[in-house]
Amino acid sequence: MACKLKICGLEPESIVDGPGIRYVIFVQGCPHRCLGCHNPQSHTFYGGQLVDIEELFKDISKNPLLKGVTFSGGEPFCQPEPLARLARMVHEIGLDVTTYTGYLYEDQLAANDAVVAALLEQTDTLIDGPFVLSQRDLTLRFCGSRNQRVINMNETRVCGDIVLDNTNKGWQRLRTG
Repeated sequence: MACKLKICGLEPESIVDGPGIRYVIFVQGCPHRCLGCHNPQSHTFYGGQLVDIEELFKDISKNPLLKGVTFSGGEPFCQPEPLARLARMVHEIGLDVTTYTGYLYEDQLAANDAVVAALLEQTDTLIDGPFVLSQRDLTLRFCGSRNQRVINMNETRVCGDIVLDNTNKGWQRLRTG
């Protein structure tokens, strides 16, 4: 059975949306509507186009230079089920998954939503938090504003504390309890 995803656009080879060369999927629809968003055309839930995740996967699989796939927005967690499925497929061919979200990781966990949890489980790097124009910082790696965090999800799952790249100086463990 086909699984569809509503997208705003694609970038088949990016070096700014996560580590290495990445295939970036910009999903359609975002409830955050951050002032100064670099992708405001993705805000409406009525635009974009429906694509089959199998077709996206075929396109991703063709490029041997890719290190991974990035889910950006719009808001990926508004379509967690097809993205979690696609992420599983991507992992099967040895690529990693980076997911951007305007939500905080802790809030996503507290929601206790199985499909959200499935996407979190398939995410290797999570960039969380809304873009805040007053905190915009072009020197940050993979973030647009200082409030956003780059979370190493694999290490976070292992140790139970959030492991993040604090101010882009290297991975640091953030105690959660």
